[in-house]
Amino acid sequence: MPEEDLARVIEQDHAALKAFMGGDPEPKKRLYSRGNDATLANPLGPAVRGWEAISRRLDEASATLRGGDSLDFERVSAVSSADLAYVIDIERYHGVNVEGAEEPREFSLRVTTIFRREAEGWMIVHRHADPITIRRDAQTVLQH
Repeated sequence: MPEEDLARVIEQDHAALKAFMGGDPEPKKRLYSRGNDATLANPLGPAVRGWEAISRRLDEASATLRGGDSLDFERVSAVSSADLAYVIDIERYHGVNVEGAEEPREFSLRVTTIFRREAEGWMIVHRHADPITIRRDAQTVLQH
């Protein structure tokens, strides 16, 4: 039963991302832990910690990246224990209206999502997303 519960939450998370790209961050927010240790590291800014900061960042990101023809998920790995689980996915976004761009764009994100079993059930306690989906030269990690 715990694996089915986790699989259901992962499906809800994928559906929430589609709503998110449609400009509605609320389904994604409902999946987040309200714990002070919850974190979000998205590609639009530095990592944030705590529910209030996560909520604001999700609102900002949903307003910045909107629409899209489709969203595909490629599972890289998934591991679970009694109270913690993580999934690593490549998320592929198609036809997204990015704030400041003249026409819709396609992009992919490497995403790690960590879930924790809480009183409410499985909740997201951490999400890290970045655009590194292919091998890169080591020099690209140096800040200029």
